[in-house]
Amino acid sequence: MGIKGLSQLLADHAPGCMKENEIKNYFGRKVAVDASMCIYQFLIAVRQDGSQLTNEDGETTSHLMGMFYRTIRMVENGIKPVYVFDGKPPEMKSGELEKRKERRDEAQKELEKATEAGDAENVEKFNRRLVKVTKQHNEECKELLKLMGIPYVDAPCEAEAQCAALVKAGKVWATGTEDMDSLTFGSDVVLRHLTFSEARKMPIKEYHFDRILEGLALSKEEFIDLCILLGCDYCESIRGIGPKRAIDLIKQHKTIDEILKHIDLKKYTVPENWMYKEARELFKNPEVTQGSEVELKWTEPKETELIEYMVTQKQFNEDRIRNGIKKLTKARSGSTQGRLDGFFKVLTPVSTTPKRKAEDSKGSAKKKAKGGFKRPK
Repeated sequence: MGIKGLSQLLADHAPGCMKENEIKNYFGRKVAVDASMCIYQFLIAVRQDGSQLTNEDGETTSHLMGMFYRTIRMVENGIKPVYVFDGKPPEMKSGELEKRKERRDEAQKELEKATEAGDAENVEKFNRRLVKVTKQHNEECKELLKLMGIPYVDAPCEAEAQCAALVKAGKVWATGTEDMDSLTFGSDVVLRHLTFSEARKMPIKEYHFDRILEGLALSKEEFIDLCILLGCDYCESIRGIGPKRAIDLIKQHKTIDEILKHIDLKKYTVPENWMYKEARELFKNPEVTQGSEVELKWTEPKETELIEYMVTQKQFNEDRIRNGIKKLTKARSGSTQGRLDGFFKVLTPVSTTPKRKAEDSKGSAKKKAKGGFKRPK
């Protein structure tokens, strides 16, 4: 789910934090991509006659086709992707996972009804709702990426948190995901619609964390509390408080702790044993592998092994796979030149004016009259 309603709230209250861009404008950028989100999209979207793609053995291959071609498209546009895979979910996510299971169980019942009634439209609809990324999907995509020469990282916990850690460590420039909680984890830059923008004729939405805080006039801690109030994956929110009320309360009281002291508890329903403090701590100090411990290497694709894996084992068309490998190799050789801002860092001008001692302030008026200089503002 990410953070409920955050994108609309930012559009309303901090429009300057987001800009729309084309994929070609990210040439030379290293981006940490949420792998599970991508694989889920592929399982939903890469279909034939309403069903996921499979090989002759009945094995699903939609995720491999999606990962292969979209990764090539990113590399062709000069992007250096690193995929980040989810680890074990935090204990606090168990409530959200249980809700998802209930929705899946309900979808399964509706699918059976639709199948019995011969309702093809609803069969496809509920089949999509039952899509789930499995360990096998992940492992197969990791093998594919390894053979393509694309690095990946196994997060110890949440992929979005690990992506943010890589951004903050300077290992990559941005996080590529659809989940807005990557901002709550503190990713400096977040790119939404990166992996499917061209296919759906949608621009990439580029969010900047510092501009979010500036636009909302909030500190990092206040922004985290705002996200918890809006609704996150780790605890419930206060019933009756929507986005507008949430930001008003944060601006007025600064923390959830103070909000709880001032709101009408008859009007608003606070969850029993509400674990907002634990959720806050999880966002501030998530379980991640520190960026300094992660080494990222992009290498040449292993053509022979790729053909063996994708054609012999997974039964993809050989000509198409060979053509894809050619595109990948050509794109790699043409994207070795980095961005100028990767070589040159823009520095804020620093004043060389010496600091004046407090006792000098008395004579400042005389100094000005004699042509003395003013302290830069």
